[in-house]
Amino acid sequence: MANVSQPIAKDRTVTLTQISDFADVVTDYGNELRDQILAPRPRKLAPRFTTGEVAELCGLTRQQVHYIAAKSDGVLPEGESTGTGRSRSRMFTLAEARTWVQQVSDIYQTPLVAGPSDDFLGKVLITSQLKGGSAKTTTTMCLAQGLTLRGRKVAVVDLDPQASLSELCGLYAEKEVFPEDTVLPFVYDHKIEGGLLSKVQSTYWDGLDIIPAHTELVGAEYHLPAMQMKVPGFKFWTVLREGLAPLRKHYDYIILDTSPSLSYLNLNALMAADAMVMPMVPENLDFFSSLSFWRLFSDVAKSFIRYEADKKYDFVSVLLTRVNYGATSAAPVVRTWAQGAYRDWMDPFEIPASSVMSSGALAFTTVFDIASSHSQAKSLARVRQPLVEYCRWIDEQFVKQWRPAQ
Repeated sequence: MANVSQPIAKDRTVTLTQISDFADVVTDYGNELRDQILAPRPRKLAPRFTTGEVAELCGLTRQQVHYIAAKSDGVLPEGESTGTGRSRSRMFTLAEARTWVQQVSDIYQTPLVAGPSDDFLGKVLITSQLKGGSAKTTTTMCLAQGLTLRGRKVAVVDLDPQASLSELCGLYAEKEVFPEDTVLPFVYDHKIEGGLLSKVQSTYWDGLDIIPAHTELVGAEYHLPAMQMKVPGFKFWTVLREGLAPLRKHYDYIILDTSPSLSYLNLNALMAADAMVMPMVPENLDFFSSLSFWRLFSDVAKSFIRYEADKKYDFVSVLLTRVNYGATSAAPVVRTWAQGAYRDWMDPFEIPASSVMSSGALAFTTVFDIASSHSQAKSLARVRQPLVEYCRWIDEQFVKQWRPAQ
């Protein structure tokens, strides 16, 4: 038998100092990669919309858009004319397309279209899941973008120290976001006047604002339990709810993106939310992880449930995402399991898996970021369409509450 050489034994011990040094190195390495991935256009830009796309958003035909634009006397954006003769068309910015939706479509528009309203309260949604890799953050961003395309004003709140949502919104989390830009100052001093309203900043996507995240958000996991022990009657689970209250008068939707854990900050988010979306990849581990979430949430909530007897969610919706329809996929079996477990919580929407979105050329983007002129636009249409339908379904749940009684 041939001798097989054994690898030379190495000392694999790692000190905390070495971990700190390593973190500095990989942070620089990650920043360099981000620069390469985002080059040559480091700032995200929203796509432009064709006449046909604006027509689809408004529930009109192309001819109707042309006619209305010609008769509006400048009241509606006319877009930029392109082409000549019979091939002549128009291109609209995202802001222009949203204006058309708000003024021409039959989608019910809330009072916020005219500005902040004292009588109106927006809704807080949360995307939550224990397991990483469930497309939770991407789903959050797609929900936000899809709802703005219905004319809504949306704020997203990144509660994950990894700050992936912040980067999807076009921010270099480690270069452009500081701890004071996040929810953290309000967690430390929840008596700040105006709550979290001053922490909101705009993004590249019209109608979508963000409160970004930073790695130091982990500080909330030490502060909140310490305050609970130190201050008699301190309700640690209500801090975020209080901070978000002022935003409800300025936004139709506030969407919370959480880390894949049941942390103190995530418990705050769960207790602040009006409705919950749980993205779930139909794979064995993901399904059983989703079941564990409810057990853990229930166990933890027992410590304060007596204070929240009236707490309820308008709905809990389990959304199958990254669904693989291949012959060897576990999706059919897991879908059956999920239907048996979640029943009415399982809505008839599924987001297909897409190898296109994982390509380097589309890094830090969603299906809503892709312009119709992009070479992969048609391939991504099958992913985008069910998201559009899901956003419509979510919006209609709340329009029932917002629309004045006839």
